[in-house]
Amino acid sequence: MAGLTLKGIVKRYGNAAPTLKGIDLDIRDGEFLVLVGPSGCGKSTLLRTIAGLESITGGELFIGERRVNDIHPKDRDIAMVFQSYALYPHMTIRRNMAFGLEVRKMPKAEIDKLVSEASDMLGLNAHLDKLPKMLSGGQRQRVAMGRAIVRRPKVFLFDEPLSNLDAALRTQMRVEIRRLHKKLKTTIIYVTHDQVEAMTLADRIAVLDGGYLQQVGTPLELFLMPKNKFVAGFIGSPAMNFMDAKIRMDGDGGHVVIDDKNSLALDKSICRKLQNGQPVILGIRPQDVMIADGAHEGNLRLTVDVVETLGWESHVHFKLGDLPFLAVLEAQKTTAYKDGDEVTLHVPSTAIHLFDASTEEAIAHGGQLGESATECSKQAVESAKTEVAAHACEPCESEEDDDVVTPQNSQTQDAENEEN
Repeated sequence: MAGLTLKGIVKRYGNAAPTLKGIDLDIRDGEFLVLVGPSGCGKSTLLRTIAGLESITGGELFIGERRVNDIHPKDRDIAMVFQSYALYPHMTIRRNMAFGLEVRKMPKAEIDKLVSEASDMLGLNAHLDKLPKMLSGGQRQRVAMGRAIVRRPKVFLFDEPLSNLDAALRTQMRVEIRRLHKKLKTTIIYVTHDQVEAMTLADRIAVLDGGYLQQVGTPLELFLMPKNKFVAGFIGSPAMNFMDAKIRMDGDGGHVVIDDKNSLALDKSICRKLQNGQPVILGIRPQDVMIADGAHEGNLRLTVDVVETLGWESHVHFKLGDLPFLAVLEAQKTTAYKDGDEVTLHVPSTAIHLFDASTEEAIAHGGQLGESATECSKQAVESAKTEVAAHACEPCESEEDDDVVTPQNSQTQDAENEEN
């Protein structure tokens, strides 16, 4: 096993603008790190750079203590699993898993031992003498992972391995990959554009956009304390609601004013850093609102547009003036809603996220200043775990790190086979 250190990694193709723009990242030994971002953000390029399949234009890459900028992919001791299974159709599953070891002239007894251990781990014993065409998509992906596992590498690289599977199989394979990591305790770097996949699998998530590393942290850190508007909108499902607003300071403290009818009280702890009339972007997660009642005073007036009932919960699409606003509410409490109904919701001050209107950087989250995120209460994380669990299954604990915002209250082999 080994950790990785990326120092100012730049990747440029010809005279075009850089695809990767100075990536600095420390990946711990045995960590499951997910690289996530929209299409074209540079996440797959970064993974291929780590593998050695793309040259590094600038910066330094270390695997363990060894600088590997100029090391051939087959000598980096990594294994890579791609979106395409790329199994040899004429070879049995046993031979597919063993082939890379045979090319290395490894003794047959040792090959049989490694294949047997991997097939036990992946539940493939009953399929070893079958051809790939006889297996389901999920089983083929397991074979692809098995072919990487038998290498016993220091680092596993996964490039969107579940994209070709249907929704049910993706869910099943997410659980299997997480279970596999617990058994192997090997460093995994996993690329996906699916933020739900990232939330459910990762020890930590690295969010990329436009070739820049936007934020690194645990799933809960990114969910509760996003560094900027992009991260706030990308992490979390459904996505955060955003609206332009202004700060109003008065004798009662501070309010964030959306329009003439709607303003939300701010926690007093953040008012000292805000100015009267300051333009901001207000962010509210759909899960953080509730229907106003005797215990919760209404402070947001909206009009029902569309109601989507999803069993226990409903996704209610409202209109806030001309703006769309999505709320996740208990289905039994929304059965009477009709298009055009006026509804009053309650938004607690702890659910308010404020971003700078010009830079889109975070100003405050609930009762904490964005710039002081490292002093946030651990209680904020614990109180959100139940809510986030529906979208971030098995969020994993992670140690604090200086580069994260930390709340405190004919391809699927490996880099060597790719080159061969």
